[in-house]
Amino acid sequence: MAGYFSIFLVLLTLGSGLIWLIDHFMFAPKRQQRIALAQNASGGELDEETAALIAPEPSITETAKSIFPMIAAITIFRSFIFEPFQIPSGSMMPTLLVGDFILVQKYSYGIKDPVWRTQLVDVDEPERGDIVVFKYPLDERVDYIKRAVGLPGDKIVYRNKHLYIQPKCEDGATQQGELLCNEYNKIDMEILNSDEFKQGSMNLVRLDENLGTVNHNILINPEALEMKGRYYQQPGTRSDEWVVPADHYFMMGDNRDNSQDSRFWGFVPKENLVGKAVFIWMSFEFENGPDDFLPSWVPTGVRFERLGNIQ
Repeated sequence: MAGYFSIFLVLLTLGSGLIWLIDHFMFAPKRQQRIALAQNASGGELDEETAALIAPEPSITETAKSIFPMIAAITIFRSFIFEPFQIPSGSMMPTLLVGDFILVQKYSYGIKDPVWRTQLVDVDEPERGDIVVFKYPLDERVDYIKRAVGLPGDKIVYRNKHLYIQPKCEDGATQQGELLCNEYNKIDMEILNSDEFKQGSMNLVRLDENLGTVNHNILINPEALEMKGRYYQQPGTRSDEWVVPADHYFMMGDNRDNSQDSRFWGFVPKENLVGKAVFIWMSFEFENGPDDFLPSWVPTGVRFERLGNIQ
């Protein structure tokens, strides 16, 4: 799990650094004294090999000194700047595909300590349309990636495969981006194709969706039934309507009929946010079937055309 790995890196950094410091202030001076006495006795400078024999540096100290700078740099980079993730499922198709390796900007929504995940510095809030990595609210050991569709105070409706948003507007505003305040905005969609992606034998329709601030592509399975009976039921609302609480977000996958998202388990609290997905740095194809010689986890190709900023 990503959380356990973060804790492991922090402990390894602290452990190696502590060993280095203890040696530097307690044991290294004693070794230098032994070498100085040997030099006085011999009447000249000792070469490094002879000095190492007289006052050998413990192997654990040598290892700690060699790995500490590298491990510390990795821990800082991964905890506060960028963290790599692999896309394991097709819930964000067509934006992100299985086999995409992405970078998540950790400081987009605030700087947190890597162990207890306490907010240290507030930076910014997610914007509508951001692709966000977050801790799954029902099991925070698991990282999820979805698109932020609903912001705090928004009213969201997902009905007949159409998304409706009534944004929360402040200070008497009448419009938020291209969305009108105080009314449900039916989010515009434009069909792009229906023969590029499949789910089993069924063709998926690729559409361009305009969230009012960002355009992105989604997939719809026209033959799949809406599973309203499994939707998260918020008290006081209909089965396909939700009001986003303060400091929470409504997340949806771009592959609308193949995504377990806020429609099914509710809202993502602000403290669960990990960062914003910003870059695809590698993308592998995995096309080995059960009859192939190589196992399915071995890449069969590289999709170089997918590398770059995430739209």
